[in-house]
Amino acid sequence: MVDREKVVSVLAKRFPGAPLCDVAAAANAIVGLEPEFEPVPAADVSRFECECTTRVLSLRHITNGDVRLFCRTVGSR
Repeated sequence: MVDREKVVSVLAKRFPGAPLCDVAAAANAIVGLEPEFEPVPAADVSRFECECTTRVLSLRHITNGDVRLFCRTVGSR
């Protein structure tokens, strides 16, 4: 969950001349956004292998919690 007060603080620092009502509206919009990605449970993954630089990651890494796999939520694009 995104902390609305932190978003307001960041926006106010980034846009110092903006009216407070605009900063508050933008913060409300950001906090109200639906998550674009959702975690995939290890039980839903039947086969996984990923090669990244010096390591090869497998389904075992997801099961152990070393790697988290996310997919785009339905309706996001």
